[in-house]
Amino acid sequence: MYKVKAKKSLGQHFLKDEPTAQHIAETLSGEGYNKVLEIGPGMGMLTKYLLDNKDFETWVVELDTESVSYLRAKYLHLSARIISKDFLHLDLDTLFDEPFAIIGNYPYNISSQIVFKILDNPHKIVEFGGMFQKEVAMRFASGPGNRDYGIPSVLLQTFYDVTYQFTVPPEVFDPPPRVESGVIIARLKKDYVLPVSKKLYTDVIKTAFSQRRKMLNNALSKFNIDWVAADCADYAKLRAEKLHFTDFIKITQYLESRKE
Repeated sequence: MYKVKAKKSLGQHFLKDEPTAQHIAETLSGEGYNKVLEIGPGMGMLTKYLLDNKDFETWVVELDTESVSYLRAKYLHLSARIISKDFLHLDLDTLFDEPFAIIGNYPYNISSQIVFKILDNPHKIVEFGGMFQKEVAMRFASGPGNRDYGIPSVLLQTFYDVTYQFTVPPEVFDPPPRVESGVIIARLKKDYVLPVSKKLYTDVIKTAFSQRRKMLNNALSKFNIDWVAADCADYAKLRAEKLHFTDFIKITQYLESRKE
């Protein structure tokens, strides 16, 4: 078959290494779902291993029309489950009527947008994983006190248990990127329901990290927090990177209680 040309405008770097593709597919647990949505399958290297797992009903979403034509020709039995759209504009609430998983070799230029869209739909997406730029993958999986820990870490770990799986070198891609890649898997927490306003919670986190070298009593000054009344006096002299997501929930709960 002909070869699809990787398009720089779409951030495409096609995976060409079979063991890596198989390893990524095997990170999915299959617990609590049987539908799997692959984002950006390209020439189907990962798709092949997802289709090999008969416990999964594999779907793919692909914006590149050339890749869509290639996949339809190569995987005839997948043709009806190829969604030729931009994932970022996909309505996940109406896509499936049951929980599902997401996986992919994500374009670096929109990988964070993909994760934030997933975070808007944790009630539907019980597991997701795949390949990101290594520093981004490490940021998602990093815990408090780590230099990679930041806004995405806190928001993602509020809902999901995130594990960094393995590092992938540039030479397994065509064309090879200039950086290493990293694979993560994220599984929805059983008690994922956020007990506070997501909007306010996100605002607190983003504000805290916007000046991450400042202590929280200064970084969060716009909220006029009474740290003693909030039962968070120990947090005031800490930087945002030292707090667990449960600490940010506690701060947000105080702010909400003050409005009552």
